[in-house]
Amino acid sequence: MNKVMLIGNVGKEPEVRYVDQGQPVARITMATTERGYTLQNGTRVPDRTEWHNVILWRKLAETVERYVHKGDKLYIEGRIHYASYDDKMGKRQYYTEIWADNMEMLSPRPTSNVDRGALNTEHGSTDKQQTESASTEPMPF
Repeated sequence: MNKVMLIGNVGKEPEVRYVDQGQPVARITMATTERGYTLQNGTRVPDRTEWHNVILWRKLAETVERYVHKGDKLYIEGRIHYASYDDKMGKRQYYTEIWADNMEMLSPRPTSNVDRGALNTEHGSTDKQQTESASTEPMPF
């Protein structure tokens, strides 16, 4: 089983492209943080932040394009995808992405912000369905 669940904050504005017959694909960077703690001997273990590259397809990408911005808190459910390419020097480069299957927006939204559509601040969700799912297998970005 290949399953990933993340709760974190968007690190920069999403990048959305349209590929193969106008299918939207969104790329976001997302930070997750594990809180630090103190060991019994008094040693302090600091917070640890990890950065993730998340790819969202079709309806999820449309939602990201319309509603998601830098700093927003998201819940992402998906799977790990490993890939590689040859750089300009001919050296093989490897990278890891999270291909999202579901997304939930966790940041509350102000009701006065017209650009982001009609929003429900009580539950931090849009009038659209709060959790969206990818309907078919992703295509390369």
